[in-house]
Amino acid sequence: MFSAKDVKELREKTGAGMLDCKKALEACEGSQDKAVDWLREKGIAKAAKKESRIAAEGICVIKTKDNKAVIVEVNSETDFVAKNKEFTDFVDNLTDAILNSDVKTMDEAMNLELNGETVSSAIVALTAKIGEKLSFRRFEVIEKQDDEVFGDYLHLGGKIGSLVVCKGVSTEVARDVAMQTAAMAPLALSRDLVDKDVVAHEEKIIKEQVLAEGKPENIAEKMVQGRINKFFKEVCLEEQQFVKDSGLSVKDYVKNNGGTIEKMIRFAVGEGIEKKEEDFASEVMNQING
Repeated sequence: MFSAKDVKELREKTGAGMLDCKKALEACEGSQDKAVDWLREKGIAKAAKKESRIAAEGICVIKTKDNKAVIVEVNSETDFVAKNKEFTDFVDNLTDAILNSDVKTMDEAMNLELNGETVSSAIVALTAKIGEKLSFRRFEVIEKQDDEVFGDYLHLGGKIGSLVVCKGVSTEVARDVAMQTAAMAPLALSRDLVDKDVVAHEEKIIKEQVLAEGKPENIAEKMVQGRINKFFKEVCLEEQQFVKDSGLSVKDYVKNNGGTIEKMIRFAVGEGIEKKEEDFASEVMNQING
């Protein structure tokens, strides 16, 4: 009904183990296509078991093409897998696919074709093959004008990725701004772009601190404004001290080089994801048990 060569071919197609390939061919009367589907179904079941796990490692990738750039974050459970060539190749291919498309949402991106299958299906298949939960978490596409330049920077092999658009400066200056963004983690480009809820929360905390110091209400209001200005200088890219010259703000550094900062994006792998703490022995036992 089928030969050892058929088993080998199915294994090469799917990355599944020899025994699983043999079972699949037996169940599908030797049909390669049906066996691939059969294994995919088993892979889906295997991947589903991993949905409760936390994928907070992974990498960011940035690619540019003409006046368009994309930054992507894909997560894995372990840093070991984040360095796996199959995983990094997948993220590279995914980034290329987004860059060469006009997708705007995650749903659209998940339905992009990647080597003959959707991104969604490819993630399921790779999850089953590698053996731990993988998650395409987010992406962002930005475009620039002809008189603008991209600056991009990946830190720690893609643990942090930053992408900026500057106008009227060299790519070296734009890269300096991207490095600043990666290193100093600004919340926004300028104070008018900081989330209003974040500002209100910060003002409330500062006011409570000032009143607790025994300052009268009218004095407290002035102190709140002073401290909120300091807060903006810490969290707004334009107002931050430039890391290469603390005597300058980032905005002044760019201005002194004849330009302005137009856009800023920063991804840090796993930010906002609650990482599960487990001791090594438990981790090994979890791997053994499933």
